[in-house]
Amino acid sequence: MSELVTGEAVALELLPAKFPSRALAVLLDLAAATVAYVAVTMVLVVTTSSLDSAAQAALGIATFLLVPIGVPIAVETLSHGRSLGKMALGLRVVRDDGGPIRFRHALVRGAIGVVEIVMTFGTVASIASLVSARGRRLGDVFAGTLVVRERIPVAQTGLIAPPPPHLAQRFAGLDLSAVPDGLWLAVRQYLTRMRQLDPGVSGEMAQRLAVDLAARTGAPLPADLPPAVFLAAVVHERQSRESRQAFGADGSAPGGSPSGVRAGAERDAEAGDPSVHRAATPPVPPRSSAEPPAAPPRREQPGERPATGFAPPA
Repeated sequence: MSELVTGEAVALELLPAKFPSRALAVLLDLAAATVAYVAVTMVLVVTTSSLDSAAQAALGIATFLLVPIGVPIAVETLSHGRSLGKMALGLRVVRDDGGPIRFRHALVRGAIGVVEIVMTFGTVASIASLVSARGRRLGDVFAGTLVVRERIPVAQTGLIAPPPPHLAQRFAGLDLSAVPDGLWLAVRQYLTRMRQLDPGVSGEMAQRLAVDLAARTGAPLPADLPPAVFLAAVVHERQSRESRQAFGADGSAPGGSPSGVRAGAERDAEAGDPSVHRAATPPVPPRSSAEPPAAPPRREQPGERPATGFAPPA
């Protein structure tokens, strides 16, 4: 990743194009320019056969300057840094500050490209790209441009791995109520994509997130844990709390009593086991002397009970 600073002091992290992709894009551009130049030359030879040699030479020079050089410059200017080869490989030419190029940038790149690519068969451009830290050839250096990748392959993001067993209950008493949702989202995105980042960038990002998370929880940042492990442990603790709140401590329903025990008691009650009735019926608390005596249960008359067709056993 290459960090570019814009005029508004905004740091941009762009992925410079590697030498093989740039070389293949240049080959595609040269092949397209060669085909177009040969086609235009054949048309001019057929249509200008009646002209004298001086006019034919002038048309040949103009064709060489316009087709292999002028057309690529116009295409890069109008497409904001995307030639035919760069479109095929997902590359783009941008300025040093990350903005789109203009005509002067494309003109400088094209003019110097004639020398370092066409006249030297790409030797000078290859050496300059291999020596440069960001893969820039001489045309990019003089024009103040950079070739970057637009299509970055997206790798599969895995789930957040649980922390080690000895850290499972270490942050059980941590206060997570003051942590905003935006910070949780940033931590989760970092943990799922930290293997795709540069090690230096990943370490700095983990340190910043860990410091921010520790400040929101009011607890000091553990010195014996790496920042990424601390983030994973705190996220695991938050997920565990949400699971206990939603499903209960022992996998029971939100009502409090385990559904399996309740269903088993109901099945036994329907089977007519009196012992289960006694076990399932909660004990009656002792009545104090100050409380008034409870009214005796009212006996229903035979005519008041609805006819259910069920006859109790004798």
